[in-house]
Amino acid sequence: MTQHQTADITQAVLDRLSDSTDPRFREIISAVIRHAHALVREVDLKPDEWMAAIQFLTRVGQTCDDKRQEFILLSDTLGISMLVVQLEQARRSAKALQDRTATLPPTEATVQGPFYWEGAPVLPLGTDIGVGMPGEPAHYSGRVTDTHGRPIAGCCVDVWSGDGEGVYDMQMGGDAGMRLRARFHTDEQGRYHFWSIKPTYYPVPDDGPVGEMLRGMGRHPNRPGHIHMMVYRDGYVPLTTHLFADDSPYLDSDAVFGVRDSLVVHFERHAAGSAPDGRVMDRPFHSTSYDFALAPAA
Repeated sequence: MTQHQTADITQAVLDRLSDSTDPRFREIISAVIRHAHALVREVDLKPDEWMAAIQFLTRVGQTCDDKRQEFILLSDTLGISMLVVQLEQARRSAKALQDRTATLPPTEATVQGPFYWEGAPVLPLGTDIGVGMPGEPAHYSGRVTDTHGRPIAGCCVDVWSGDGEGVYDMQMGGDAGMRLRARFHTDEQGRYHFWSIKPTYYPVPDDGPVGEMLRGMGRHPNRPGHIHMMVYRDGYVPLTTHLFADDSPYLDSDAVFGVRDSLVVHFERHAAGSAPDGRVMDRPFHSTSYDFALAPAA
């Protein structure tokens, strides 16, 4: 049996891929092998340290269930999710970015996060999804257009957020069901509007192995206040993004590196009385407006 030395074992592993029939898989796994071996050499990794890493990843997997995805959280907090999002948006929006006749840049994307729940109810524009929820009421409005400013009618605006205490429905367990989630469709002028709550900052789940990692790194687990929005319609590059409250703490140190300046919005505070949609509010409320621009699909 050939005995491989530390100088050539990496190449020996790579040589075993010669029969791989998937070029993209071979490209990716080859890079994983090269970088992983380089890391081991760079830090002179000890056996007990490698075993600790294996046990950590094992616990990450064991922490996952149908409502908690610890591996997504790990990817998010290491900045990998955001890097993948940036590369994907640049790739899929390249045509729009090269279009010199476009008047608007595509709205910037950010991480989806671990709390997306497919199948939120489709509701009429103007619906209040924050009724009975902890938090201060907020009215959201805006338009969805293409990069030339033309309205996109019938575009889905899929929204979700934590409540005013920073808790998502998926974290409540039991039969809590969907809360603060809905899908709206834009009107003929590309307009959307609905009621929810003003988002507040909250910590990502830090009671598992990712939380241990963050503490070991000397990092906090907090995300600035934001509402998630997934905006899509056939013929356009789908967008997954957030709107961040401009007065929230942690905008400069988001635990998942998701903040983009273009996504930070102001929430205007109003006294009780007439709201932008004509309803009369019996307590103070907030309002904000944001326009989305979608790139055409290649």
